[in-house]
Amino acid sequence: MNMIYNSPSYCVVEFKDAEERVGGFEVMDKLARREIYLGGDLARHFRESVQELIDSEPSIEEVDDFLRQFEGLMQQPLVLH
Repeated sequence: MNMIYNSPSYCVVEFKDAEERVGGFEVMDKLARREIYLGGDLARHFRESVQELIDSEPSIEEVDDFLRQFEGLMQQPLVLH
């Protein structure tokens, strides 16, 4: 587990499998208190899109705008333990 992004609005955690390959991503909307887990093909597509975004040297606002497109998919309540 590796936190790859953390802003006042969003947090993204990367999970790896036993072979240290990307296994999935948890994208959390802190303000709405919702999250989604992206695995499989969605995780690979997310990783490629994030790499393209990183290559453009985005601002925090641009990264948050990118993550905002997943808000409609975030149905799982975010619960702190």
